[in-house]
Amino acid sequence: MRCTTNCLEKRVRLGLERVGKFIGLHPWWFIFVPLTLAVSLGWGFCFLEDRKSNDIVQQFTPMDGRAKTEKHFFESYFLHNTENYEDFSSLRLTTDGVYGALIFTSDTSVLSMAALEEILLVDANVKGITIGYGTEEEYSYGDICAKVNGHCHPNVLLEILDYDANNINVLNLTFPSFDSIRMGKLSLEHLLGQVEVDSAAVVQSANALRLFYYLQDVNATLGDSWLNKFVELMTNVTTSITQVSYFTSISRQQEFEKSTKSVTHLFAITYFIAILFSVLSCVRFDNVRNKVWLACLGVISAGLAVLSSFGLLLLLNVPFAITVASSPFLILGIGIDDMFIMISCWQQTNVHDSVEDRLAATYKEAAISITITTLTDVLAFYLSFSSPFGSVQSFCLYAGTAILFCYLYNITFFGACLALNGKREGGNRHWLTCMKVPEDCPPEASRGYIACCVGGSYDHKTGAEEEHLMQGFFRKYYGPFLTTVWAKAAVIVLYIGYISVSVYGCTTIKEGIDLKNLAIDQSYLVQYYEAEKEYFHNYGPIVMLAVNGSFPYWDEAKRDLLESCIEEFKALTFISDLSVSWLHSFERYAKQENLNITTEAEFKNHLQTFLQRHPTLRLDVSLANESIQASRFFLKTSKPPSEKIMLQSLRETAQSCEVQPLVVYHPAFIYYDQYTVIASNTIQTVSVATVVMLAISLILIPNPVCALWVAFAIASVIVGVAGFMALLGINLDSISMINLVISIGFSVDFSAHISYTFVSSTKASVDEKVVDALSNLGYPILQGALSTILGVVVLSVSVSYIFRTFFTIMFLVISFGLLHGIAFIPVFLSFSRFCSK
Repeated sequence: MRCTTNCLEKRVRLGLERVGKFIGLHPWWFIFVPLTLAVSLGWGFCFLEDRKSNDIVQQFTPMDGRAKTEKHFFESYFLHNTENYEDFSSLRLTTDGVYGALIFTSDTSVLSMAALEEILLVDANVKGITIGYGTEEEYSYGDICAKVNGHCHPNVLLEILDYDANNINVLNLTFPSFDSIRMGKLSLEHLLGQVEVDSAAVVQSANALRLFYYLQDVNATLGDSWLNKFVELMTNVTTSITQVSYFTSISRQQEFEKSTKSVTHLFAITYFIAILFSVLSCVRFDNVRNKVWLACLGVISAGLAVLSSFGLLLLLNVPFAITVASSPFLILGIGIDDMFIMISCWQQTNVHDSVEDRLAATYKEAAISITITTLTDVLAFYLSFSSPFGSVQSFCLYAGTAILFCYLYNITFFGACLALNGKREGGNRHWLTCMKVPEDCPPEASRGYIACCVGGSYDHKTGAEEEHLMQGFFRKYYGPFLTTVWAKAAVIVLYIGYISVSVYGCTTIKEGIDLKNLAIDQSYLVQYYEAEKEYFHNYGPIVMLAVNGSFPYWDEAKRDLLESCIEEFKALTFISDLSVSWLHSFERYAKQENLNITTEAEFKNHLQTFLQRHPTLRLDVSLANESIQASRFFLKTSKPPSEKIMLQSLRETAQSCEVQPLVVYHPAFIYYDQYTVIASNTIQTVSVATVVMLAISLILIPNPVCALWVAFAIASVIVGVAGFMALLGINLDSISMINLVISIGFSVDFSAHISYTFVSSTKASVDEKVVDALSNLGYPILQGALSTILGVVVLSVSVSYIFRTFFTIMFLVISFGLLHGIAFIPVFLSFSRFCSK
């Protein structure tokens, strides 16, 4: 195995060495061609607006989620529920519907006369909204509202009061349900929050009241216009007795799209910070050996990679999700990291050699290292393309392609820049003016002349450039210190503490994305979601339960079997009751009318009459040629232990019932589906990527034991990031899943650099190899880590949770990766006697 990896690694090194020499001989071609390619592909940005794919359901829920199939089933059999807006039922919607919502809250009670008068005034203002459409037509709320019995869908609490606040003093309002003479039995659980009742269940006070304004979903432009006017009105509404929060069915999408715009201007700041840091890191107090221009060109090389990769994918019509907007910050850090490695290796070459030989030697040492990290990063992202989340797929495709271009431009464009800079240094020319300067100080020279016009010093015996201060620190102080017994013991204790806390954190991790986090911080959505969570958290959704296919409802034995299934659902801890049942209502009707429904003919005949008298229940029975194709019932839920447990329990109960097939559904299940796949999919993706990373390490690092240490570093960093992520209150969702994939690449980057340099060292003892590896790559790794953190640090001030989370996890990834690269892995390698080339 060792011989095989050695041979392959040597061939790769030899090939890259030849590439370096060729570029050194023809640098201008490798400047011109990458620039031309980048400008050509950059035209793809003209299609950016057309390629944006920010639909929340598409990007942040599983693309093949089971709930989407269940939704299709309900729409196939009960489609009239969403189309018949003259007989509207919000309970029976298969989507969220088109609506505006208000939540009024009060520290005392929203049912006081003064509070109710304020609520009724706001309600009147909302219903007074008019919108223009076309050239002359104007529509009021009454024109476009969803109707029940010819009237707009009612807010039953206001209907009960007959829109008169004084009636609250004479009304015995009961909770959780109220029997109205006009409207029948009404459920108030989702309309009143934090309710206090007396022994007779009569409401004494309530801290929250919710109103809904449903619209017809027949003209999207008309509905969106009214909802936008609704938001505009509520933005300017002032209340003194109650606090009001508001929401519309299009608000989540609109506010989510603002998140992308909130981060655009931050990239310019990041680019400036990256250039400044690179320049400061590469500055030399030598007017010839100064690497200022190289640092700037390295940042430009990373920018060209983003321009080319994004442009190419946009030209190929690849969707651009909001998560992709964070990848340029990442690519900038990776590109600068590779640049630092190449500059470090260049500085270790012999100044007396020709430029092409120096570049060949640079590629021989550096290019294999950045080849390993590029392969691992790219494969980590491309393997994650199998994720069921569109946001993850889009990010991984864009980021993986950008890293490929970043590698291509580092090898070609930046390598050519190194060669041209080498020619300048070879001619002993000034870094700024390109004028020839003296290497030695003239006797009569002033201090100012020496500082500005003298340079080009190097070790004339060895031909080596002067050692950078930080490289000297790693060689003289840090490396020797780390190889002492006490330092090794301290590192082991530190690692035990790190991994213990990480494992504990992993046991506390929560799954799923909180939808309010998709909006920017200042969004009105946040206030609405918080009010909903605080005042209405005890009541879950009303879930549809459908019997699919023909079922002999007239057979009493079969009906008993169906009833036993329903009882199984009611036995679940979070199912409080059967909310609506057309079958129970029909049985009561038959009993009252003394009808026989035990034969198929009589059952169907009487059912037709019953459904004509109860048009709302008609929506729950799908008939074709007088045969029931499907029917549905409604289960009332209370607060479940978790959305995941509720969804799994309902589906498992439906699967275990003797009546088959049963289908359970609620529009929220489309979002809940993420809980069923996120953990298993993340573990699967990370595991496969780790195995592939190990395979690459075994092939390109010429020592199996050290390659295993790299694989160990991957697992260790992932566990650390996941554990600390949970301790910081970040859920495992499609956003954090992206960052866990990133952590695979970065954990390889730092550890692979050190491991490869360690096994390539010609030193005799393992401790000397550690010192040699740290002195050569300790500072470039530190530079790369700092540059990556600086590349994403501006995201910490973003008003979007998505981008702040990206920064937080990236900070963890880089910090832990750096800790492994310059502390844990070097110490662990020092215990491996077999880690020699």
